Amino acid sequence: MADEAEAARLGMCGSPTILIDGTDPFAQPGAAPSLSCRLYRDADGTVSGVPGEAALHRALAGSATPGQEAGSSDCCTPKPPEALDVVGRDGRGRRAPAERGLRAVHQQILRHFAATGTAPDARTLQPVTAEARRSATDVLAELAAEDFLTLDKAGNIRAAYPLSAVPTRHRVRLEDGIEVWSMCAIDALGIPAMLSQDAVISSTDPVTGDPITVTSTDGTMRWEPTSAVVFVGQRPGGGPAASACCDALNFFTNADNARTWTSRHPDVPGRVVNQPEAERIGRQTFGPLLAP
Repeated sequence: MADEAEAARLGMCGSPTILIDGTDPFAQPGAAPSLSCRLYRDADGTVSGVPGEAALHRALAGSATPGQEAGSSDCCTPKPPEALDVVGRDGRGRRAPAERGLRAVHQQILRHFAATGTAPDARTLQPVTAEARRSATDVLAELAAEDFLTLDKAGNIRAAYPLSAVPTRHRVRLEDGIEVWSMCAIDALGIPAMLSQDAVISSTDPVTGDPITVTSTDGTMRWEPTSAVVFVGQRPGGGPAASACCDALNFFTNADNARTWTSRHPDVPGRVVNQPEAERIGRQTFGPLLAP
């Protein structure tokens, strides 16, 4: 690569850049052409000089559909969202980066939720943010801007994925008796792995109102009813997960009810996932959040 003009012509946003059918599947919106070294953040928060294997598989899987020539366009056909992208910040993961005190504060928030069932206030977080020589207000604002959490108009924590400070459809009772709300069905399934605790998840079918219970014991989950599934959807237009998809990731007592819901909400593309896949997504997305 000779200069930035050639980088712009070829669509290079740092080295290395991987193009699939002439398109960089890992490019961030607004990224400028560059010859500089490039870092990739994997779904578990790991930073590397190359994309992770799972991210490459997703990119390759999305490059063409069966019966379609690579490079042809099907932009008029909505595609079901990739489940990890729906809850995992477009493949960037829910594990906050260690820089600028973000991970330490995010983890402190999650631990406070788990210990009390409520969100901490800025004063509670100040000792942690002080270690990064930052104010709690600044760190919370950055975490919110990166969609690791959401704030209300007063700047208080409204949610820190997978946990919610306000009631939702999904209640999780931890083994020590603390009860928390989760943002969605996938978030609820990820909480036992994140906290390394047994838990009982209680939810309801949005179509019938029937109860659904998932009991996690020593990492094994028992679903009631046994026919229960999860719908993974995402509203078009992007934005924070709290508004784009959290109300579209729900438990259903069976696949027929999930399809009934989708027929009533044709504006929400997505797909029904079975119990093992839903558990895997939750575990993979939220399990690493409290790791050092």
